[in-house]
Amino acid sequence: MRHDLNLLPIFLVLMEERNVTRAAARLGITQPALSNALTRLRTMLRDPLFVRERYGIQPTLKAEELVPVIAAALGNLDALILGQQAFDPAKATQLFTLAPNSYAEYVLMPAIVAKLRERAPGIRLRLVPFGSDIAETGLTSGTTALAIGRMVDPPDNLIVQHLMEEKLECIVRGSHPQIDDRITRKQYELLKHVNMLPPGRLRVGLFQMLEREGLKREVAVSVTHFMAIPEIVAVTDYCATLPSLICRRLASDPRLKVLPAPVDLGSFPVEMAWHVRYRQDQAHGWLRALVAEVAQEQAAGPAKATRGARLRRGART
Repeated sequence: MRHDLNLLPIFLVLMEERNVTRAAARLGITQPALSNALTRLRTMLRDPLFVRERYGIQPTLKAEELVPVIAAALGNLDALILGQQAFDPAKATQLFTLAPNSYAEYVLMPAIVAKLRERAPGIRLRLVPFGSDIAETGLTSGTTALAIGRMVDPPDNLIVQHLMEEKLECIVRGSHPQIDDRITRKQYELLKHVNMLPPGRLRVGLFQMLEREGLKREVAVSVTHFMAIPEIVAVTDYCATLPSLICRRLASDPRLKVLPAPVDLGSFPVEMAWHVRYRQDQAHGWLRALVAEVAQEQAAGPAKATRGARLRRGART
């Protein structure tokens, strides 16, 4: 019996999205085409696979059992085929799906895109939300190439690489009436704060560090993206505690001033993760190396990153 292997990635996307409309949009096909593919999947796998519910679809027991088997099979097939193909970044035309958290999207993605434009102009990127659960990114099935952020309890089929450590600083408005060139512990606790909401169970990092130091914080506003924070701080007497690399970008804004935190809040890791199926994929490995290079340059500071770029340009001439 001949099997249509093109249906298997569709099955994995349906398992992740649990919604036909979202799955079709993610796959870039129409809903009727997806429904047709699902019908053929049910025939091929001899199971209903999904049951319709009010807000989407739920997998059957057999569908749940098939996920790791199909993901592993596709991974082995990729390794066999892609491992034999030489990768030339200058000629590559792949589309990579990445899931950066809001920090990585703000701090790392601009430099990643700039390097891709220079070294691999044919490579395209599609960004999807990091989400509250790493499974929602498509990483655990391999449909998403990389997740970048902080990985909490990753499943066994993911490989996690540490990229860098990031510290925390504070920002207030430049003409703040109570804060001069430093912020004391007492001032920090008396101020109102703008808070960046972490997704779901990723309520770690700053929250744990504040608790460890016994430092209290009255949150006046919680937002979902870093870009909103400086705009709020610039027009209030509020304070925000942010990663140092974000503060570095905000330091040139005359409306704001960046200050050390009142106590040492330690650091938090920035990591990237990928499915084991991409272990031997040359294109994926090249992209991982580029992401790691960007993270190292950002952590080292703008001066060192610029010096490294000059050295590379000199080596080409």
